[in-house]
Amino acid sequence: MIGYLQGIVKWVEPPSVILDVQGVGYEVACSTNSLGDLPEDKSAALWIYTHVREDIIQLYGFTTQVEKKLFESLLKVNGIGPKMAIQILSGATLDRIIDSIEQQDVKALTQLPKVGKKIAEQMILTLKGKLVIDSATQETQDDLSSALTNLGFKPLDVQEIVKKVDRKKPFEEQLRSALTALGGGR
Repeated sequence: MIGYLQGIVKWVEPPSVILDVQGVGYEVACSTNSLGDLPEDKSAALWIYTHVREDIIQLYGFTTQVEKKLFESLLKVNGIGPKMAIQILSGATLDRIIDSIEQQDVKALTQLPKVGKKIAEQMILTLKGKLVIDSATQETQDDLSSALTNLGFKPLDVQEIVKKVDRKKPFEEQLRSALTALGGGR
C-alpha cells in the first residue's frame, strides 16, 4: 500500500496530478485545495490513500495529513466513496466542513458538491463528535507556540501570531511564516 509520495509535479489537470517519482509517473486524484498547493515542475509531497478494487487501483493525494484524515472519515459514511469524498473536500475548507458536521448544519452540507439532504444527515449521524482532526491541528499550534517561545519571543506576541498562521500548511511552513511575521521582535 502506498502511503506517501514525493517527486516532481509533471502535470496538473483537476482533479488529478501526475507526480514523477524517480522516473515513474503516478496519477493521483486530489481535492482543489491540495491541487492549489502543488507547483508544476517543482518538488512536492503528498500523503496518499490507496483505493483498491478488483478492477482498478486509484491513488488519492493530500498535502496535509489533516485533509487525509477527514477524507478517511468521510469514507465511513454510507453512500460516500473516494471520488465523492474528494469532491466534498473540494467544495469548502476543511474547517467549514468540520464545523458544519459538528453544528449539524444540514443546509451548509447540502451546498457541498454531490451532497443531498440524505447524505448530509448521514454525515452528521456518522461523524458528529468523532472528528478529532482538529486536535492534530491544535497539537501543531501548541508545538509552534512552544518553538517560538523557546526562541525567545514574548508569549503574548507568539499567541497573536499563531492565531494568524495558516493551519493547513505543514509545520515547517507555519514556523517560517510565524518567524517572518514576528520579524525578530523579541
